[in-house]
Amino acid sequence: MTITTEQVKELRDATGAGMMDCKRALQEADGNFDSAVKHLREKGIAKAAKRSSKVASEGAVASYIHMGGKIGVLVEVNCETDFVARGEAFQTFVKDLCLQICSASPLYVKKEDVPPAAYDAEKEVYVKQSLETGKPQNICEKIAEGKMNKWFSEVCLLEQPFVKDDKKTITDLMAELTAKCGEKIDIRRFVRFQLGEGIEKAESNLAAEVAAELAKVKQS
Repeated sequence: MTITTEQVKELRDATGAGMMDCKRALQEADGNFDSAVKHLREKGIAKAAKRSSKVASEGAVASYIHMGGKIGVLVEVNCETDFVARGEAFQTFVKDLCLQICSASPLYVKKEDVPPAAYDAEKEVYVKQSLETGKPQNICEKIAEGKMNKWFSEVCLLEQPFVKDDKKTITDLMAELTAKCGEKIDIRRFVRFQLGEGIEKAESNLAAEVAAELAKVKQS
């Protein structure tokens, strides 16, 4: 079924959700406006979008130490009130984030945090790889854009699949928490320390140990 721009705009105005989220919701609802609104609310997207202008200055700074001090994570997550910050759902989310950062090693919180130089360098690699196959420049540019989305899912925390449920991204997880607690949630910053980072031999040995330990955590 063809979804018009007017339909998408109407749904966006009503829910505050993004254009692509609105389009997907309408497609899944076969163009039915009410069903699309319900879909966005169930996903937590509508409520999260409407609260995006709110100020989130409460929250928590949490730490996680893994494998007897070989990996350490610090993360700051914000919400609107101290009441929510002390709640079980928020605290569980923060702990899951620490595990995510420890396991998946993101470099940035969101796409917008990626420095232009890093973005351009990565895209240039993909364009050159495609050009080597003999494809036209414009086609290679499109192929590179598609590969950049995969790259974002590797280096940006919000785009990463959740380590405990890879059918969800961290963005999905955050939207679910917003829907549950009724407040804006914001992952402000994080840092990940790894013992021996930068020393090739230590990193090689540690990688296998980390993988084994994290596999145990995920199964628990």
